[in-house]
Amino acid sequence: MKEYNVFEDQYSLRGRVYNILRENILDGKYKPGENLIELKLANELHVSRTPVREAIRQLELEGLVESIPNKGVIVKGITKKDMEDIYRIRVVLEGLAARWAIEQITDDKIKEMKDLCELMEFYTMKNDVDQIADLNTKFHDIIFSSTNSSILQHILRDFQFYVKWARHESLSTPGRKEEALKEHLDILKAFEDRDAEAAVKYLTIHVENSSRNVLRKLSEE
Repeated sequence: MKEYNVFEDQYSLRGRVYNILRENILDGKYKPGENLIELKLANELHVSRTPVREAIRQLELEGLVESIPNKGVIVKGITKKDMEDIYRIRVVLEGLAARWAIEQITDDKIKEMKDLCELMEFYTMKNDVDQIADLNTKFHDIIFSSTNSSILQHILRDFQFYVKWARHESLSTPGRKEEALKEHLDILKAFEDRDAEAAVKYLTIHVENSSRNVLRKLSEE
């Protein structure tokens, strides 16, 4: 029987609360300027105030919320500058992931990437942005996992939280779904050919095109 570790359990609970709050901020459930009240959040999540307080501290360190005297904890959310930084970092890290993954990826994983592209094509014809965005995330996750680097996987998967809503916004732009499909097919071809330079090239194009769409939409708001 596994020994019960109260500290591990508390950390896990804090982690779950943190992930929920972060996702709600990034998805827009909690709007910029909104006040986050510990007791209310604790009641909503059916936890004590302690993991909520700890999660809020972490969110404050990441700049997603701000503690203001006499006002409480205020949601800041993601700014245009934040998104610019995120996409610039993604270009570098996903290029690195492509180089590492292409050396080690299995034929089965490439087959999974191909299957995902076929599903993307199907849902592109159906104009189903939610499904396309989910398949997009899975496609990139195969590349991340194929690097066999737990550190790089952790960093890139963490970035997925920040680009989740942005990916949906980008794919909602007229014509972007079709462009994204072609970009993923180009990336797939590079992996099938085991061509690292082509993989880096097409991943860079894909991320930069997504970035332009998202930043343009943020400028319009």
